[in-house]
Amino acid sequence: MNKYIGTKNFYRRVTVIALPLILQMGIANMVIFLDNVMIGQLGTDAMSGVAIVNQLVFVATLCIFGIMSSAGIFGAQFFGNCDREGTQSTFRFKWIAGLFVMLCIILLMYFFQTPLIQLFLHQGGTSGNIENTLAYGQTYLSIAVLALLPYTITQIYATSLQEMSQTFIPMIAGCIAVFIDLTLNYSLIFGHFGAPALGPKGAAIATLIARICECLFIIFFTHRYSKVRDYFKNIYCTFHVPLALTRKIITRGLPLFMNEILFALSMTALLQCYSIKGLATVAAFNINNTIADLFSIIFFAMGNCVSIIVGQLLGAHKMEEAVDTDRKLIAFSVFCGLVMGIFLYLLGPVFPNLYTVSDEVKQLTTRLLQTYAFFMPIRAFIHVSYFTMRTGGKTWVTFFFDSFYNWVILIPLVFILTHFTNLSIPLIFIIACSSDIIKVILGFILLKKQVWVNNIIL
Repeated sequence: MNKYIGTKNFYRRVTVIALPLILQMGIANMVIFLDNVMIGQLGTDAMSGVAIVNQLVFVATLCIFGIMSSAGIFGAQFFGNCDREGTQSTFRFKWIAGLFVMLCIILLMYFFQTPLIQLFLHQGGTSGNIENTLAYGQTYLSIAVLALLPYTITQIYATSLQEMSQTFIPMIAGCIAVFIDLTLNYSLIFGHFGAPALGPKGAAIATLIARICECLFIIFFTHRYSKVRDYFKNIYCTFHVPLALTRKIITRGLPLFMNEILFALSMTALLQCYSIKGLATVAAFNINNTIADLFSIIFFAMGNCVSIIVGQLLGAHKMEEAVDTDRKLIAFSVFCGLVMGIFLYLLGPVFPNLYTVSDEVKQLTTRLLQTYAFFMPIRAFIHVSYFTMRTGGKTWVTFFFDSFYNWVILIPLVFILTHFTNLSIPLIFIIACSSDIIKVILGFILLKKQVWVNNIIL
């Protein structure tokens, strides 16, 4: 059991890094949940419209995250090797590539907002009005898309700090942002504290203001924080990135970047497949995803811990310690997934009653939540295995492990079941989740062979 259970010092180190991440994710997801409940008070149409746009925004944020991750696998190893110049060059690459990708996304989403939203609008069931849902979605998207600029800058700083094991500043910045977002949402959606009642438009404005405040905070305090100030000193004196490093990041990072894009698009394609069954399905999956993310934050944070701790060990050439640490992190993640899955299964019937939606949506949501809860330990193993492969630079492996699987196996499976059978959505969701066993087997084999144990900065 010593192979899978660490010492007190091990868990103390994991806690120092993971706890701020868990608190940040937990508060952020709790606010998303409360925002979701607030929007849910406006009815199924408003919720569905906002849910569709948030799915599009999810694609955009994962594209940006893909850029940060592509460079980040180098940043963690440079920092572990005490290479200041390499760490700064990685930061500058994030700026150049991140802003370029963000600008392309904003232009695409702004000028093609109507056809993008209409991809998810299908009549079916007894809930929802397509015209109203489209109008709510357009209003929300036209403002929410602007928040991608401060979000990108925040991610440039936050990911770089996390690669240096400094998770405190991003946590505080995130907490401030979610507090502002929650307060403004309550004010602007319903018209409290003298503010106008703007509905979904108010939610988008609140998100934009919160993102701007978060961005300004993390920039200001990063450059004043003594533990990382040396790494950010004179960082803007040039934006030159060595050509050799650029080639390495692109070579290693392109599969990871493409994976994030294709993964996000695959999640959107899955929702589009499910939406064939009607707007009630869109609303139910929106509630399910929001609550499921809230219960998954611990093993989500474990993935980041792998990137930080194991990445630094690989950069410092401590290969055996990296393998041992990774094994213990995976075991801890699966245990957390099991515990949180039990809680989610028991509380699954409670959450849908917090929303002002139809009984059809509530019943469907309960079934989806309990299915997700059952598969949470499996999801935990898959998530941390993915981050392990990524940390060791096996980005092509992660591409096949993640996006290739979704597009070749999962999406065709769900498409066939939703379009050519009369199976219910809960049963289709169970079948889709069960197919993850393939990824578990593949992940176990790759971990066993230790194909990820690499120093990529040499």
